[in-house]
Parts: sequence; C-alpha cells; structure tokens
Amino acid sequence: MSLDQSNIVDALGLDEASGRVVLVIRHDGPWEGSDGQLFLLQEKLNAYLSFALDGEMAEGCPAFANRPLGLRIETATAPDPRTMSLLAGVRRQLAFQDITLEVRVRQPSGCDPGCECR
Repeated sequence: MSLDQSNIVDALGLDEASGRVVLVIRHDGPWEGSDGQLFLLQEKLNAYLSFALDGEMAEGCPAFANRPLGLRIETATAPDPRTMSLLAGVRRQLAFQDITLEVRVRQPSGCDPGCECR
C-alpha cells in the first residue's frame, strides 16, 4: 500500500485483547522524512480519523461502532527520526481522545524474531 492513497483504508480489524478497532496503514517503502512524505502521512492519518470519527466506519461496519479506536502503522523498516517526531506529536494529540497510535516494524519474510539480516 502507499501513503499517497489516503482514500483507502489498508486494513481494519478488532484487537481482541484491547477491544479496540484498529485501522492499519501499511508502508513498505523507505522512510525518508521529507516534507512531501510527512504531508502524505498526515493526510492518510487525517483520512483514517475522519473515516472513524465522522460515522463512515460505523455505517459500513456497524459491529465496530462505539468501540475505542487505535491506529497502527505496519512498516518494513523503522521510521526515520523526523517521522518518529511527527508521530510522537500525533500520539500525544490522539491520547486526548483515547485513541492509540502504534508503529510495528515487520520482520522480513522468512526471518525469525532476533534475526540480524537487516
């Protein structure tokens, strides 16, 4: 998936452990921290929040209505420092609405946790 497809929710599901509806952004490319990439990330985050908070998600997925919300970025590589700084600010703002934001770095295919191939 791509950050420039802000009108597409990459994945949506329920985290059974927390009861949160989780909207997932998948990013397989490199994190460069450029102004353009940060803008695209902000646009995608805003689109996800709009989808969830403006009623579109509840309308399309009634089972997810009135549940706590989480955002997750699943990525092939760790974000660069500039992107992490942006995400830290977003995380602080979302916390006021009890919305979580997490970043998960996926292991390369065929690798075990602890693999040092990267």
